[in-house]
Amino acid sequence: MEHDDISVGLDIGTTKIVAMIGRRNEYGKIELLGIGKAKSLGVHRGVVNNITQTIQSIQMAVDEAIAVSGIKITEAVVGIAGQHIRSLQHSDYITRPNSEDVICDEDIEKLEKQVYKLVMLPGEEIIHVLPQEFKVDGQAEITQPVGMYGGRLEANFHVVVGQVSSIRNVGRCIKSAGLNLAGITLEPLASAEAVLSNEEKEAGVALIDIGGGTTDLAIFKNGIIRHTAVIPFGGNVITEDIKEGCSIIEKQAELLKTKFGSAWPGENKENEIVSIPGLRGRDPKEITLKNLSKIIHARVLEIIEQVFLEIKNYGHEEPKKKLIAGIVLTGGGAELKHIKQLVEYITGMDTRIGYPNENLAGDSDESLSSPQYATAVGLLMNGLNKIEKNRLKISQQVKVESSKGDNADKETNEEVGKVEEPKKSIFEKWGDKFRDFLDNAE
Repeated sequence: MEHDDISVGLDIGTTKIVAMIGRRNEYGKIELLGIGKAKSLGVHRGVVNNITQTIQSIQMAVDEAIAVSGIKITEAVVGIAGQHIRSLQHSDYITRPNSEDVICDEDIEKLEKQVYKLVMLPGEEIIHVLPQEFKVDGQAEITQPVGMYGGRLEANFHVVVGQVSSIRNVGRCIKSAGLNLAGITLEPLASAEAVLSNEEKEAGVALIDIGGGTTDLAIFKNGIIRHTAVIPFGGNVITEDIKEGCSIIEKQAELLKTKFGSAWPGENKENEIVSIPGLRGRDPKEITLKNLSKIIHARVLEIIEQVFLEIKNYGHEEPKKKLIAGIVLTGGGAELKHIKQLVEYITGMDTRIGYPNENLAGDSDESLSSPQYATAVGLLMNGLNKIEKNRLKISQQVKVESSKGDNADKETNEEVGKVEEPKKSIFEKWGDKFRDFLDNAE
């Protein structure tokens, strides 16, 4: 089996850690070779707060994925989220030395690198620099300036920022679990990769990923990411409310939520009752489903209103910023009964549940097409996309070099390109920045 084609997505969530190994099949779909899951101990609201427990959970998930697939994992694309994430808009420009040359990828990279040098608040680090629109010599609304002539290249950027210590802690856990960091991606962007179509991103869509500890938002319009936000609570606070409101233990509260819970109180009748076994021979507790759904409704309402506030901050009511495709819900919280109807009622926007199965091969396990695996599938896709881009770049370099030499040289260069270069480039291109970052922390 060719291990060059294989990537690993590692989703470090508040409730679970998922390691997913896969590759693309001949139809361009994701073929899952192995998946490992472990209860997430040591992560609170998307932030690592116990290094030892997090390392153990990562190792359990990775070991399970290795056992299922029979493939040794050495690196992974990791998702990052948490309440420390914030985003901002920034404009920057470069003046090109020769306006007679056409703009190339190197110019855009230079402009992006310049943005990475922005001075942040103490203890913050730039995670992503995402170009929006470009301007060439004052000509606005250019989405792809490569190949154009111009002296001044300007762009608006969406910059995602996070706490240095939190990013370092994630990196430390990955390293201690025996893995290299192949890349780091904001989790809502990974989820978007897995569940949104290009048409939706073009028309305008808000992706709401309701996880255990955080609720992530990513807004797309005209195919470009426009706004990201992380709301510091998710499904776990609903479970906590049920636990407190019904005076039961957490395990029972979680089971009640997933089996009988509903975000719409009008759905249940007063006489519908669930009996919960008492602890150590105590009498069982009787809980009405009406009361249960009232507790859930109150908390879901709060989460959705916070997210809707972020959508309003983006300015979705302006004609140019209208989200025609509405809202897509994903993450474990999207499986709560009647949440789609509640979101439509609060926001007045079309809503659907986002499943990652459209990107998975047909023979994939049905349970893996659940919204709770959207982030892991997106991280896996992210890793595979990087491998393919890298291959393309190397094959282009090989062609250029081989055109200078004779046919014998050409064959040798192609062999080198195929076998040696990709591994090195993958490590260098996405791992170096974070490896240096972690080494400096030691």
